[in-house]
Amino acid sequence: MKIDAPAWPERWQVDAGDADVATLVIPADSFRTRHFEIDCRLVVARLADGASHGMRVDVDGGLEWTRRAPTENPGHTDSMDYHFRRELPVGEALRIVVKTQASKARRVRLVIEAEEG
Repeated sequence: MKIDAPAWPERWQVDAGDADVATLVIPADSFRTRHFEIDCRLVVARLADGASHGMRVDVDGGLEWTRRAPTENPGHTDSMDYHFRRELPVGEALRIVVKTQASKARRVRLVIEAEEG
């Protein structure tokens, strides 16, 4: 039996608003391997001089990427982005957890998006 890909690509998203942690779980598919383009984005607003923000991306319980940087753009927002690709073999789920830090900055938005491609 041959299983065809769906008529449209899968798209998963979690918008955690101003929360400090976001989790996105893509469930397993029992019939086909899938490939995803994944974007993680933190938006912050600077509150005072010396502000900084950081983001850590964990995939299936392991560290994928981490960074901390000064928060720029006084009076406006600043952001931090991380993009990666992942193949999901048949029967495997994917769990992405993004943890953030903000010092003298306010979290505005935290989003994880995954699009099959």
